[in-house]
Order: sequence, then C-alpha cells, then structure tokens
Amino acid sequence: MVDVTIRGAGIFGLSIAWTCARRGARVRVVDPYGAGSGSSGGLVGALAPHVPENWNDKKAFQFESLLMAEPFWRQVEATGGVSPGYARLGRIQPINDPKSLDLAHQRAASARDLWQGRAEWTVVEARSVGSWCPPSATGFVIHDTLSARMHPRRAGAALVAALAVMGVEVVPEAPDTGAVIHATGVSGLLELSDALGKAVGNGVKGQAALLRFDAGQVPQLFAESIHFVPHADGTLAIGSTSERDYDDPTGTDAALDDVIQRALQAVPVLHGAEVIERWAGVRPRSKSRAPMLGAHPLHKGQFIANGGFKIGFGMAPKVAEVMADLVLDGQDTIPEGFRPEASL
Repeated sequence: MVDVTIRGAGIFGLSIAWTCARRGARVRVVDPYGAGSGSSGGLVGALAPHVPENWNDKKAFQFESLLMAEPFWRQVEATGGVSPGYARLGRIQPINDPKSLDLAHQRAASARDLWQGRAEWTVVEARSVGSWCPPSATGFVIHDTLSARMHPRRAGAALVAALAVMGVEVVPEAPDTGAVIHATGVSGLLELSDALGKAVGNGVKGQAALLRFDAGQVPQLFAESIHFVPHADGTLAIGSTSERDYDDPTGTDAALDDVIQRALQAVPVLHGAEVIERWAGVRPRSKSRAPMLGAHPLHKGQFIANGGFKIGFGMAPKVAEVMADLVLDGQDTIPEGFRPEASL
C-alpha cells in the first residue's frame, strides 16, 4: 500500500513524487512508457524567466520556482548520485534595434523592483560578456542571472535514481492507492477535452537539435527566437519549434532544418559543429497556458498536475511543493490562474 499514486513519469510526476517522498509519504509512480518517455525526454533544458513586467501569479510562481531550483536539484543529485546537469549560469540576449534597447532598460528597472535583488536583469555592452555572444546590432545585450540550464534526460534519470534510494518505484502498471495525482501530459489534456466536449488543452510539437560543441561553463543564449543551451557534457542544444498542426508527433523535418540554419546565422561560431541528434516531441499546453493544478475535473477525489508546456522544468520545483501541500497536508496554495477552472 502507498500513500500517493502518481500517474505519469514526466518532470511534473517525478518532481511531485520526490517532494512527497521527502516529506515521508509512501509513493508509487505509474507510467506504461517509462520515465521521461514524452516531452520530458527532450534536449533543450532552458530554465528561463518571463520578462520582468506586467507581474502576475504565473510570473511570480515561476520566479519562486527558478530560485528553488538550485537546492532542489542539489538534493536530488546528492541523494541519487546522478547529475541532472543543472547550473544557474544566466542568459544573454542580443538587442538589435533602438526600440528594443529602450524596452530592455525599462525591464531592467522593473526587475530591480520585482526580483527583489535575488537575481538581476541588466543591459550591458556586448563586448563585456566575452566571445560567447551573438552579434548585436546595437552593441548591447540583456544579461540575466536567474536563468539556468539542465539536461532534461539527465534530470529525469537523476530523479529516478534519487527516488529509488527513497524506496519509490516507477512501474508500468499498478492500481490506484491512496491519493491519486494525474500528471499524464498530452494524453491527459486530450482525455479532458474529449470528456467535456471542448478544448481544455492540446499538444504543441517541438523540434530541437543537439550539436557537438563544447562552449564550457557559459550562459545560455536566446537569439532569433532560439534557445542555445550549453550542456555540461560538451554538447549544445538548440530549439525549438512550436507547431500546433502536425502529422508525425516524433518526426523531424524541414522545420528543424530551418531552426538549425537560423541558429548558425545567429551564432556564427557554431558553423561546422556536427548535429549529433534531432529530436521531436509534443508538449502539453493547457488552454490557460499556465500549469493546471488541483482537483481533477473528471476523477472525483483525485488530482491533476498538467500543462507544463515550455516551462515545465522551470516550474517543477514549485509545482511539486504546492501539490505536496495540497495532497499531504490539505493546504491549498495554488494560484487562481493555475486551477483547472481557468482552462474550463
């Protein structure tokens, strides 16, 4: 018998399992396809904040989660002995026109208020950040110290290893026992949409590539709407697309070719780097675009944690905390915009 059954072994399911287990709960994770088999098994791993303006619950939640990430992943690695590839190294974004430069300065001022000195968003000269920098037409870049990187697959493996030490299994089948949390990604959103007869959420396909390029311990880049994430293993991930219409959920095609070409134009130092993997997967996006957390709309007495979309890894530590609060302690600290009703 277990206290908590979690259906889904993506980043939300595994993170919630870890937090519940650390609080003393007996936990089981159930996933017929195994850990990280969906979009959580991707390549990019850019843990980056929303812009510091027009503050709302979603941005505040994400900010807190990104600050929680370092101790969260440090404890996971210390327990299981597997590195998630996490490092809070910041992010650099080129500023290519005067209007964007003015806006960046405004956001820098907002960050000083909203981020409370716990991280910085600054406008600096491109030459001051060194050679690992995209060309910038204005000569200035945004440098934030909140962004972090991780390798999604290694993060999943690190959680599985840490959970095993805590006596938590990831199994293909098991009955519902104790409190039940559905963290089933796209299939869970489609189940909701079909049952309710309206779009509650959907899958958005993303394509990414992994290059053999060792950039070292440097910030991630964001240029031409592409994330460039240098991983600890000497590879560099670039991506990704956002495709609402697709025929093959896991196939790569010309859309990824275009990302690779634009990446080489944005960061010329990458010319000649070997593409060692092409990847595609479908990410769960709720109608509200925020994670869907709380009481499950279909399964009475059970819970849902879904809709991580592009920010699931960044949101995971805080999502795990509020779901453990709810399920184990009956303490509901979920923001209104994150409740299932926001997408219904």
